[in-house]
Amino acid sequence: MAEKELRSPVGGAGAGYLLEFRETGVYITIFPDSNGILFELSDIRQILQECGVVDYDVVSLARIVRESSGEAHKLSDSFLSPEEMKALLEGEKKPEGEAAEEAPLSEEEAALAAIPADIIVEISRDRMQATVRFDTRKGKGLRSVSDIQEALEAKKVVFGINLNAIKKGAQALNPFVAAQGVPPQHGENAVIERKFDLGVKGRPVIDKYDRVDYKNLNLFVLVKKGDVLAVRIPQTQGVPGRNVLGAEVMARNGRPLPLPLGKGTAQQGENTVIAAIDGQIVDSKNKIAIDPHLVIKSSVGVGTGNIDFDGSVEIKGNVEAGFMVKATGDIEIGGVVSGGDVHGRNVFVSGGVNGMGRGQVTADADVRVSFAENARIEAGQDIYISDVSLHSNIRAGRHIYVEDRRGQITGGLAAAGEEIRANVIGNQACVVTNISVGIDPTLQNKYNHACNEYKETKKRLTEITQMLNTLSKIDVSKLPPQRVEQINSLTRSQFPLVGKLKRQEAEIAAMAEELSHMKNGKVSASSIIYPGVRITINSLKKNIQSELQRCTLTVQGDEVTVGLYDG
Repeated sequence: MAEKELRSPVGGAGAGYLLEFRETGVYITIFPDSNGILFELSDIRQILQECGVVDYDVVSLARIVRESSGEAHKLSDSFLSPEEMKALLEGEKKPEGEAAEEAPLSEEEAALAAIPADIIVEISRDRMQATVRFDTRKGKGLRSVSDIQEALEAKKVVFGINLNAIKKGAQALNPFVAAQGVPPQHGENAVIERKFDLGVKGRPVIDKYDRVDYKNLNLFVLVKKGDVLAVRIPQTQGVPGRNVLGAEVMARNGRPLPLPLGKGTAQQGENTVIAAIDGQIVDSKNKIAIDPHLVIKSSVGVGTGNIDFDGSVEIKGNVEAGFMVKATGDIEIGGVVSGGDVHGRNVFVSGGVNGMGRGQVTADADVRVSFAENARIEAGQDIYISDVSLHSNIRAGRHIYVEDRRGQITGGLAAAGEEIRANVIGNQACVVTNISVGIDPTLQNKYNHACNEYKETKKRLTEITQMLNTLSKIDVSKLPPQRVEQINSLTRSQFPLVGKLKRQEAEIAAMAEELSHMKNGKVSASSIIYPGVRITINSLKKNIQSELQRCTLTVQGDEVTVGLYDG
């Protein structure tokens, strides 16, 4: 080795193997299979041949590959240079057109040829493949097909045996795959395909002239009775496999999914959900429901009385003073609300709200109106006013937007949890206009109440756990039946409390996330803010003394600051 030029190492940890050509010999390292590479002995032998390493102990190499210890092992004392390899390969080729003369065997070679080579059966780690190799150190004689079959049987290889491969392998001493197992086929999970698209909900209609119709906001995705809502593609069963040892390899079956049947839907056949009534789609992921859609072609007043409906409501006319419209779904009003009470999930009023000092519009989510005058409007999320808000009390959990047409807020109070955006705030007459952004007080109260309930639940669970720990030291068999029943009742009461605690933790986390977004409240005016406007951001107040042009007000440190308009 010292007389021959040493080679650079071949492979590495990433390749799964490493060949090192040192002065003392050739060393090989097979790394553990944590990198996802599983080597067969034939793979390593091919690599060794390409690197000129031909003189080594095959049995020792098989052991090194099987152990995959990640440690270097000496494999050979020498290796061939590229020139020596080329000469060796050319010497093995027979000249074209003539038969190469076979050199007579020596006595030692003749003796080895008379002794059959040892048969080595290697079974892969997953037991899906059996490979036959030959150890020629003690003998180089060929083995018969029956010899190979007996060796496989001795290793308990009984399935997937390839007789043709064995016959071909018996004619030479080259390694070959003698048996191949059948891998399992895992099943596919069930899938629910929805036949509707809620992505169009809330998008204003655009006519053929590319004009946006803010009076038609697609607040409802409606279906008719019998419409197909969803189709379930059932799960498939897995097909077991079998390894070369004859053992069955289990396959995973696909996971089933229940049909998302909700209120107002029905099952058709085994895998189809249809609408059982006309109405609006409400999709909560796990269930699809249909809200019935009530259409009132006139105004809500003396002719109709109050409306209290389990579903969505569409009113073609007005809501007159003193009358109420209440719905669990969305409410769409084509006219105006004149001193009436309206409460729904989302409320859309084409003609605006004239409060007349009475009545209120309330929505769990969003409110969209044309204008607000002497009105009271509350929304759990956002309020959109397309023209003006005059001397009104409007409150939103998140945002208030008054940016279309005149886009003006004058007089009254506008309060939002996160942001208020308008074109103009106040007026030239310096009318007092109160603007407030920051943490939504309604949400803050809900958060505090939820935290108190959580503490009480946790305290109760701790008390029960301590009582049961104490009672566990008592011999229950000596207690009267009534006492035993009390202990059992305490034990059963733990589980609902644990579930309640988890639900409360999730609710508190969700509310805390909402509150964290509200801490950075801001007020933006794309045109002007007039004197007389009083702005409160996160409890910090600022009275506007002079006109402010195109600006955004935020909190920096301990004061309200005026910056450039960020729209």
